[in-house]
Amino acid sequence: MATVELRFSALPEHVRTARLVAAAVARRAGVDEAVLDEVRLAVGEACSRAVGLHQIGGITAPVMVLLIEEEKQFSIEVGDEAPHAVPGERGSGVADGETDAETEEDEMGLAVISGLVDDVEVSAGEHGGLIRMTWPTTPPVAVLS
Repeated sequence: MATVELRFSALPEHVRTARLVAAAVARRAGVDEAVLDEVRLAVGEACSRAVGLHQIGGITAPVMVLLIEEEKQFSIEVGDEAPHAVPGERGSGVADGETDAETEEDEMGLAVISGLVDDVEVSAGEHGGLIRMTWPTTPPVAVLS
């Protein structure tokens, strides 16, 4: 099992680099070429979401991306350190309109990711959130000479 760890400052300009690294590692891991665009888009959406949550929350910690190569699958985990409110509770000092807009944007991002990735898990709590996306891999074909 090989793992690549990428951490970057919560700035939108770093999302493109995360997408490129994810696609390169996915290709090397054996993810089907036809799916690489979906990998790029899903990673971009997850990283953009994490960057936005960090910026809104004034969090200076980096966004974390793990690229995990396993025997028959390739997973990408995008983690943020933004506290996620318990459903039904509202953050203090935030106006209703701001909370609604942020929640709507967050839900839209998760919907896009779910539409791109068949196997996606989202977890969130008061210490941050994690999106884990998994794709099947195909073993390299042996070339006979």
